[in-house]
Amino acid sequence: MNPLRGILLKLMSVTVFVAMITCIKTVADTVPPGETVFFRSLFAIPVILAWLTWQHNLAHGLKTKNPMGHVWRGLVGTAAMAMSFTAVGLLPLPEVTAIGYAAPVLTVIFAAMFLGEEVRAFRLSAVALGLLGVIVILTPRLTVLNIETVDKLETAGAFLMLMGAVFVALAQVFVRKLVGTESTAAIVFYFSVTATLLSLLTLPFGWVVPNLGDTALLILAGLLGGVGQILLTLSYRHADTSVIAPFEYLSILLAVIVGYFIFDETPTSFTVAGVALVILAGLIIIYRERKLGLERAGQREVMTPQG
Repeated sequence: MNPLRGILLKLMSVTVFVAMITCIKTVADTVPPGETVFFRSLFAIPVILAWLTWQHNLAHGLKTKNPMGHVWRGLVGTAAMAMSFTAVGLLPLPEVTAIGYAAPVLTVIFAAMFLGEEVRAFRLSAVALGLLGVIVILTPRLTVLNIETVDKLETAGAFLMLMGAVFVALAQVFVRKLVGTESTAAIVFYFSVTATLLSLLTLPFGWVVPNLGDTALLILAGLLGGVGQILLTLSYRHADTSVIAPFEYLSILLAVIVGYFIFDETPTSFTVAGVALVILAGLIIIYRERKLGLERAGQREVMTPQG
């Protein structure tokens, strides 16, 4: 276990996934969510196969000892993806990202429930601080929840994103269990295959022929998704779920930047205040893990026989 390496891989995956979701949001008005899931999943597969070839591990990298584990991970992961992609088309990007921050809190809870991971008060406090930031971001919307004035589509988007967060948390727990017996490539590959096949079930519900620009963005989303999924899965090999979960908070800063410069979504003062809190939560965890790592290293030096 190397918590700092796990954290770094997590941050890299978050950045790649924000780039991916930017592509998804750009085509959301013209391409149905099910079709988007198809492109996102299908074009992640070449990335995985290329990675295996580069590692000279194509013959063995896709072997599995837990096929049903991949099936369950694929089901919950595909559900999370479909709900999130639908919400992206209904809500501003910063709000979608903020609501998705329910996932790290749920992941910590699920990891303790299903994986038996030890969750200390310090980590829970940092996650709670991040959640407080999310609540601050959502305050303007929460204070106008009046049945006569609320936008029904945006309400549906918020509900879908919240449910998506539940499935994201479950998917992360399944990944954490799979890394004990499965290779990173197998986990990512079989998820992409499962999601591709499941997305075809939405074919009768109005798929379209995308134009050239949308097609390019959909393919790019798939390629980025493959890279991001590999980085995310690798991160779970180096740190407990409850350690790296709070670092999903980097995406809110990136979402605000992308929303402002690409989608003309100006962040409110509530958004800025909430972003400050979630970033602070991440920095606290980084500092704590670095300090613990130095302490463990010092203890090993003391215990090592001299001469």
